[in-house]
Amino acid sequence: MAAARGLGSSAGRLLGSLCRRSGQPVRQLRGVSAPAAAAAQPGSYQAQSAQAARDPVAFWGPLARDTLVWDTPYHTVWDCDFSSGKIGWFLGGQLNVSVNCLDQHVQKSPESVALIWERDEPGTEVRITYRELLETTCRLANTLKRHGIRRGDRVAIYMPVSPLAVAAMLACARIGAVHTVVFAGFSAESLAGRINDAKCKVVITFNQGLRGGRVVELKKIVDEAVKHCPTIQHVLVAHRTDNKVHMGHRDIPLEQEMAKEDPVCAPESMGSEDMLFLLYTSGSTGTPKGLVHTQAGYLLYAALTHRLVFDYRPGDVFGCVADIGWITGHSYVVYGPLCNGATSVLFESTPVYPDAGRYWETVQRLKISQFYGAPTAVRLLLKYGDSWVKKYDRSSLRTLGSVGEPINFEAWEWLHKVVGDSRCTLVDTWWQTETGGICIAPRPSEEGAEVLPGMAMRPFFGIVPVLMDEKGNVVEGSNVSGALCLSQAWPGMARTIYGDHQRFMEAYFKPYPGHYFTGDGAYRTEGGYYQITGRMDDVINISGHRLGTAEIEDAMANHPAVPETAVIGYPHDIKGEAAFAFIVLKDNTSDTDAVVKELRSAVATKIAKYAVPDQILVVKRLPKTRSGKVMRRLLRKIITGRAQDLGDTTTLEDPSVITEILSAYQKYKSKQAASQ
Repeated sequence: MAAARGLGSSAGRLLGSLCRRSGQPVRQLRGVSAPAAAAAQPGSYQAQSAQAARDPVAFWGPLARDTLVWDTPYHTVWDCDFSSGKIGWFLGGQLNVSVNCLDQHVQKSPESVALIWERDEPGTEVRITYRELLETTCRLANTLKRHGIRRGDRVAIYMPVSPLAVAAMLACARIGAVHTVVFAGFSAESLAGRINDAKCKVVITFNQGLRGGRVVELKKIVDEAVKHCPTIQHVLVAHRTDNKVHMGHRDIPLEQEMAKEDPVCAPESMGSEDMLFLLYTSGSTGTPKGLVHTQAGYLLYAALTHRLVFDYRPGDVFGCVADIGWITGHSYVVYGPLCNGATSVLFESTPVYPDAGRYWETVQRLKISQFYGAPTAVRLLLKYGDSWVKKYDRSSLRTLGSVGEPINFEAWEWLHKVVGDSRCTLVDTWWQTETGGICIAPRPSEEGAEVLPGMAMRPFFGIVPVLMDEKGNVVEGSNVSGALCLSQAWPGMARTIYGDHQRFMEAYFKPYPGHYFTGDGAYRTEGGYYQITGRMDDVINISGHRLGTAEIEDAMANHPAVPETAVIGYPHDIKGEAAFAFIVLKDNTSDTDAVVKELRSAVATKIAKYAVPDQILVVKRLPKTRSGKVMRRLLRKIITGRAQDLGDTTTLEDPSVITEILSAYQKYKSKQAASQ
């Protein structure tokens, strides 16, 4: 069982017993070299991977039974068919997610710390025990019930990272309501769009937020949004600051109401496949999609990946600095760590407030064992130099993690050598809102197995990657690239797009029939490891936030002076990618600068500030095919300095447009250089 130790001792024992139970020969997997598969010992990573791929029932069945607390046991482990988009796990089973995240730990160890709220001002952290979190959750759940929220109703949560936001999520889970957390940096228009798509009855928010020493007017944004939301009956307003905000007829002071409620609330028994939450993500078309995650499979997958990828052990302080508005916050700030009875850090601030040492000062003060963050923050901090890191004691760290986008070599090296003193395991994790949890990461693995810089490497148990070529054929062997697809269902995956199963099918299962298409390209190395090469569709990744270029185009196209726009992503030192907008103006437009300013403001208002294009170039026309499709790849080549290598331009309606745009771009660059 030595090999299983690399998986975290308790999970290693559990998984080891599964392998012995099955006793079947190991079938060689695609992308795993024959000697490696042949060397698989029972209980080893190879053997468990092989079993999860070959016999999901024998692998996931006992794990779900032993990991989760059930009201009613399930009768069927899985029933999945990618051709119809049917995904079902642990059917017939009944449980409550909040009981798994709270009550089971309160029974064993009520005073153990569930959350450490690292507030905006350093040194003002607040610790919340499992008992306190359960009581807060129950009071909030009872408040929701008193205001008409029932099983199946949708509740919007527009709150920064805080214990009350976590309690709001768990309160929904407790009474069988469906939460949709909206990142508290989104505009009123984005918030309203999500509320209306989900038909939410209630919004939970704060009077104001604090971030990086600045006040964020959350309630004002909600007030603006709900003017356009006919389904909203109540707005529950918690208080992060002492400042008074306008309270209208729908507005209810949350803490006052909670104080009147009982700290006990009976949990609803939910079916494994009942909806747990909706989370909106960008698609390559303009409208965000509400991805549906369900109860048992999602929770099991979040808990297991949390434990095994990060080598979580009891007593660790788990520090994921993501916002709860993203899937990373759902799975690795809230559900995964709490299901495992861990202590999870809630980070309210920014990496550079009050200075560039903030993360590492927090690591020292809270004695964080695992640190999980985004490459964009690492690239930002790297520019401030090593002294900010070395100033603080980071000896508590054991695992470092990277999430949100592929991490470049320089950032990986700095994180590993400077932050981790070359002694911490660094896990570059690949996954998506759609996958529910980590799918490819260097750990779990055999004990002491190699970790290569800037590479996600190894599929998690039950994840079976395949690479596809343009014709839809499987690409075999090593040193090959292709579209990354997953050929087998796993418990954490999204089940549908809310209210639009057809769009779900078309986005994920139609491009490569019989497979889930990730939208990413990947490279498989000589050793059978996977390296993610980036998006294959019109989605860009700004500071780890996925954004459809169509969303930005739609926000700008409403301007009366702008008949056409095309937005593309281009490499950016800090953000990874940034947006570059090409715009066509009407002939009678006199003040170009004013229009550009208005467009920036429109994108910030309709989506969020981070979505505003870094560069906006005015052109006479866009490069189009004869059928009218904008050839974005040509625009990308022009601004990344590859105009000599445009590839096939035979479908262009008028090739002279390229010279026109190149000339406009050169003038734009010269003007920029002159102004610096």
